[in-house]
Amino acid sequence: MDENWDVVVVGGGAAGLSAGLTLARSRRRVLLVDAGEPRNAPAAHMHNYLGREGASPADLLRDGRAEVESYGGVIRTGAVAAAAPSDAGGFDLTLADGSRHHARRVVLATGLVDDLPDVEGVREHWGADVLHCPYCHGWEVRDRRIGVLATSPVALHQVQLLRQWSADVVLLANDALDLHHHVRSELDARGIEVVGGKVTRLVGSGPLEGVELADGTTVALDALAVATVMRARGDVAAMLGLALTEQRMGDVVIGEYVEADANGATAVPGVWAAGNVTDLRASVIAASAQGMTVATMVNADLVAEDVRLALTASRDGSPEFWERFYAERGQVWSGRVNAALSDAVTDLAPGTALDLGAGEGGDALWLAGRGWTVTAVDVSQTACDRILEMAGTLPVRAERHDLAETFPDGTFDLVTASFLHSPNADFPRTAILRRAAAAVAPGGTLLVIGHGRLAPWSWDPSLRLPTADEVLASLGLGPDWEVVRCVSPERVATGPDGQEATVTDEIVQVRRRP
Repeated sequence: MDENWDVVVVGGGAAGLSAGLTLARSRRRVLLVDAGEPRNAPAAHMHNYLGREGASPADLLRDGRAEVESYGGVIRTGAVAAAAPSDAGGFDLTLADGSRHHARRVVLATGLVDDLPDVEGVREHWGADVLHCPYCHGWEVRDRRIGVLATSPVALHQVQLLRQWSADVVLLANDALDLHHHVRSELDARGIEVVGGKVTRLVGSGPLEGVELADGTTVALDALAVATVMRARGDVAAMLGLALTEQRMGDVVIGEYVEADANGATAVPGVWAAGNVTDLRASVIAASAQGMTVATMVNADLVAEDVRLALTASRDGSPEFWERFYAERGQVWSGRVNAALSDAVTDLAPGTALDLGAGEGGDALWLAGRGWTVTAVDVSQTACDRILEMAGTLPVRAERHDLAETFPDGTFDLVTASFLHSPNADFPRTAILRRAAAAVAPGGTLLVIGHGRLAPWSWDPSLRLPTADEVLASLGLGPDWEVVRCVSPERVATGPDGQEATVTDEIVQVRRRP
């Protein structure tokens, strides 16, 4: 990728800029990509925006862009040509200019487009004296003669709304309505005029003068309201695996949107949505508020991931990590013997034993108590010291070894490695287990006990560890060995908070022939 970002916000309207501002102020590395096609571009003013009532939408966007950039946010004019989840996590995006970007999270704020009625002149007057939202434009056309162009039964709702702003409202039936008696009665009761016939074009090369019907009749009007079909700009959503959902009013499709929950999270983890792309009816101030809300949720999601990443980085499996692991705590483990080990060695005659990754010595001390002479090995000196402190007069010797570098001398009647795992993916476990096999005396036993299916409280529950069969195969044992056990039993484990989970152990027990 050419550039890496915490968040890429797609869309630079009120929702996108608000999200970008909040994320930039949260010290996130933010790229905002804006195609420069705001829905309200034809409008000279915006309304019901507390503190900016009557301001120009273009001024709002200009000021918003400056505010985002003042906090370090980066804005690029252009379109997203390609977007997809990345194999490395997050998302890969390519802009139309060919630049490539990687984002940990994506916020869709692409807005919507209005499908306008196919009537001559509507597009030319759109945003001026052809309007769709009485809350956005009703005050400006109050007490004037307002027509409502019917394209569906939604017009019946719209005309009654506009009656709040003017007593001179005309319903242009446009061959799109079947006016039943009760509907006609409602219109008559509110003094709403009904004009039949198909509307063919708007009249007026400057301000709107009226509409012309198919029979040539002209209906004088000062403003015209239409109910558009509002469709979310869904190209980038589709690239990321999100389809548009129809929004209906009764049986009428009034739009399409990207589904998201109350916090803006979509069905694709890591992709969020704000503004008209997910809420077709959101006004400018509502879209702006949604942008901030979504940004706070995205930042919280990133904080949670930052914590996980920091924990992973601190759990690097180095000798220093394991020394801190024990030195910063009191007794870590229960001190009880591993049940799988006690089952495996019960019938073995005591001799010399090597316990690799002994921790605080639960297995080593149990073996010594049953007559074994034990060498316990761990990478942490604190762990070795605890073993010796608890051993007393038992025949236990504790040696510190980084098994990736050094290995105890000699051969042993029993070599055991219980849960010899590391959060470090490069930990050479297979090489260590092969050295363990080489340290088994003739007639002796190698016992390897590992995790299979992990508990939710483990370092990384998604980590895939080798099965018993895979461990056995990796040892590369020759004909002088016999397999005693190679099994994957399940058991119930209890976590630090008392939570229980079913986990799998991977047990390999082999014997070197005398």
